[in-house]
Amino acid sequence: MTDMILAAALMRGLGMHYGAWAARDGAAGDYVDPALYLDLARTAEAGKLHAVFLAEQITVRESGLHRPSGALDTATVLALMACVTSKVGLVGTGSTTYNQPYDLARRFLTLDHLSRGRAGWNSVTTVNADTAAMFGDAAHLEHADRYARADEFIDVVTALWESWEPDALVGDRERGVFAREDGVHEINHVGPHFSVKGPLPLPRSRQGRPVIFQAGSSGAGRDQAARVADVVFTAQHTLDDAVEFRTDLRARAAAYGRDPDSVKVLPGIALILGATAAEAAQRKRRLDEAAGIGLNLGQLAGRVGLPVEALELDKPFPVELLVPDAEFRGSVGFRRSLVNLALKESLTVRELLEKTSGSVHHQVVGTAETIADAMRERLDAGAADGFVLMVDMLPSGLHDIVSLLVPELQRRGLFHTDYSHDTLRDNLGLAAVPALARAA
Repeated sequence: MTDMILAAALMRGLGMHYGAWAARDGAAGDYVDPALYLDLARTAEAGKLHAVFLAEQITVRESGLHRPSGALDTATVLALMACVTSKVGLVGTGSTTYNQPYDLARRFLTLDHLSRGRAGWNSVTTVNADTAAMFGDAAHLEHADRYARADEFIDVVTALWESWEPDALVGDRERGVFAREDGVHEINHVGPHFSVKGPLPLPRSRQGRPVIFQAGSSGAGRDQAARVADVVFTAQHTLDDAVEFRTDLRARAAAYGRDPDSVKVLPGIALILGATAAEAAQRKRRLDEAAGIGLNLGQLAGRVGLPVEALELDKPFPVELLVPDAEFRGSVGFRRSLVNLALKESLTVRELLEKTSGSVHHQVVGTAETIADAMRERLDAGAADGFVLMVDMLPSGLHDIVSLLVPELQRRGLFHTDYSHDTLRDNLGLAAVPALARAA
């Protein structure tokens, strides 16, 4: 078995769990303190993790004021983290719904250069309709329109990243030639959503371009991932769903003429880790109590598209009340992850909250051995090429992963003991970026 890929998701500023900010040691304002991010970067690299992963929450309306959100600009935070690391990948989310391709392409290529080839962009469509109010009067796009915009957005960004040929930067002092004019190309894109002339003012990075991550589990999301993504981040609670997702994605990639092995599938796994099973259970209780059942219930209601009053704690999850996927305005993939778990295990609402702690990702509570067993099961079943570790509480959760889980995975031969390369693309085992074909 080849080594698995591991990335650490540093979500919501202070941890993935909704109760993290209240249960952890440290000030509530730590999520805007540079010291936290410097510590996380150093810790992830010490653990030889392939990447750290930052989400983007553009407005407080995406998360409310009852907990901190990942509201800092991702590229800026990752640039800070690049200063104290040299190997770990730096992946940040950027919405295709509320950004412009030229600006995002320039921002992430800047990060790629400053990190010497360690940047990745996680492409997402923004689900929360309240975000529209922050960007003017236009209405929030419907699901199909968001993906149509995203398809074009990614194509424009990719063309901009590759608007300089690999040998375009000459730097010939004697002849006074900085860059070959015939090696730098306008992209001259005109489409339904964007008109972008190009080129970027920056040459290619040492890894060709930033690695493209994508997070989308609907039919449109899977198709987009199969066409353009290097790495796919997904939420799948059940093993059957995880196997189906990766199998389907690989088949779609092959239909686009791509080698299925060129697309790495990393399901999220929400870890609550302890040195003993009792410590892990106590940590979960502390986090759940800090969040309170009302917060988790409200989050669940929003994820599945039901009013809170429809979710009676000690009755079966009311699947019969759900609208069809085609009518649902939220994340289809997130909803399916939760609903399929409730159906497969015949859970009450309370039991669903207990098994998930409000997370859309597969939750595992226990020792390093328990978690390694769960990861091995999914690897052996063909459900994953690795995992995005949804760290429950920061920074302690990441420190525990590096001190407890990583050594256990290395002991089993499941995870590398050191980085083999300098760039994120190479460390993920991805092929070199081919040059784009240029129109005559």
